[in-house]
Amino acid sequence: MSLRLGDDAPNFTAKTSIGEINFYEYLGDSWGVLFSHPADYTPVCTTELGRTALLKEEFAKRGVKVLALSVDPVDKHHGWINDINETQQCEVDFPIIADEDRTVAGLYDMIHPNASATATVRSLFIIGPDKKVKLMITYPASTGRNFYEVLRVIDSLQLTANYSVATPANWNDGEDVIVVPAVSTEDAIAKFPKGLNIVKPYLRYTPQPNK
Repeated sequence: MSLRLGDDAPNFTAKTSIGEINFYEYLGDSWGVLFSHPADYTPVCTTELGRTALLKEEFAKRGVKVLALSVDPVDKHHGWINDINETQQCEVDFPIIADEDRTVAGLYDMIHPNASATATVRSLFIIGPDKKVKLMITYPASTGRNFYEVLRVIDSLQLTANYSVATPANWNDGEDVIVVPAVSTEDAIAKFPKGLNIVKPYLRYTPQPNK
């Protein structure tokens, strides 16, 4: 059965580049990003892990813990991390899971047989503090991910988890948001004191409430 939005994120215990971890224990009350790589020593993945490491402070200020996954063993991970740090001018200090038996890849449906019978696709999962799957993005192995988009989505998820709003197309942190249809205009006027811009009865903008 494929994993879907709102499902419980499968827990697991696995060997990683920083030692054995239990996924739930590692996350604690934090948000989490779990993303997979087809294999170690692959060029696109090298740039992705480097970019993630360089964005460490951005993930930290959002209360997000990051984990990567590859089907290669831990000793190979350590050698690859050295290459990543050297070529990307970074320091990878988040765990890279050694999923040699593909247990985690199976739990998260990361192997798509029509794309490759053995390699994981570039799947990325955002997990909430409630351990529910909040977002899934899957790229082909040839296309690197945009981690600024990942941060943008996290901003949206965290905002909309706490307020009765949604974020419009191309939204970025600090821009106006949309009042969800479940809130009446009368209630919205009271709920959002910064004001409403009513374009249509179902399309009502308000300044971002946590700014």
